[in-house]
Amino acid sequence: MPPLLEIRDLMTVFDTTRGRIKAVDGVSLDINSGETLGIVGESGCGKTMLSLSIMRLIPGNGKIIHGEILFSGIDLLKLSEEEMRARRGSEISMIFQEPMTSLNPVFRVGEQIAEAIRLHQNLPAKQAMELSVELLREVGIPEPQKRARDYPHNLSGGMRQRVMIAMAMSCHPRLLLADEPTTALDVTIQAQILELISELKQKNNMAVVLITHDLGVIAQAAEKVAVMYAGKIVELADVETLFAKPMHPYTQGLLESVPARCFDSMGGENYLKVIPGSVPDLYDVSQGCRFYERCSYAMEECNRSEPPLLEIDPGHFVLCHKYGEGKNN
Repeated sequence: MPPLLEIRDLMTVFDTTRGRIKAVDGVSLDINSGETLGIVGESGCGKTMLSLSIMRLIPGNGKIIHGEILFSGIDLLKLSEEEMRARRGSEISMIFQEPMTSLNPVFRVGEQIAEAIRLHQNLPAKQAMELSVELLREVGIPEPQKRARDYPHNLSGGMRQRVMIAMAMSCHPRLLLADEPTTALDVTIQAQILELISELKQKNNMAVVLITHDLGVIAQAAEKVAVMYAGKIVELADVETLFAKPMHPYTQGLLESVPARCFDSMGGENYLKVIPGSVPDLYDVSQGCRFYERCSYAMEECNRSEPPLLEIDPGHFVLCHKYGEGKNN
């Protein structure tokens, strides 16, 4: 059975007065129904722009200049705007990063959910509102009839995020894009939101693309993970393999920079490792590896040419010259 979503060599760019930025540069990914794919990386690496490219909601002067986004075998990039609009919210939904800015502050939350239901299911206003209340109940909001009459500012951050999830799930999509769904929430609420998304995924056999910078979230919620750096996928594997055997120097650096314990078993101090330098300016990206200047394994070849995406083990792909001669170290 083919994947629900297939992304092939996708390139999204922004043309500015300083030059062209390749925000998403040659990305290829697959995701199956009922599967969660985590996308992780530093801020500015292209995670959000990848999700907006899938939704065809690229802002301002951005555009997709190459590649395919196949959803159930249909290339979304070849659809008219009207055809794509019909799929947004019904077959493909997105939970945006900031619920307070994504929700309209002058409309009650129940009305905002009901609007999506009326648009895609062509239901009368009363029935749509009844469904919106039921959705609020389904995502765990207490007193849903009362909360449906609240404005976004009346709700806590966790409840606003639940409203966003209810809105995204209003038409039972087959694919859910969740962009930093637990950002700015405390640890307890984070766990509840991730559990809620997991339950809805299983209930609806839905595919989920989970975008985050938090490796703990990835470990808890995803089956596969793609590591992005400067617009490119640098490593792709199942979660267990990635955490047990990270291959790309950037992935290794990310894992080593996660806070663990302050003291080891012998009583000595453990210091967090850091990745030196910063993400390269995408206006001036060299022909070589984009991680070259920050990498402790860098060779001259890394500066001369872009590394190939190699399959080191079955299903484990790495973009790195270090493994170019079949070295598995």
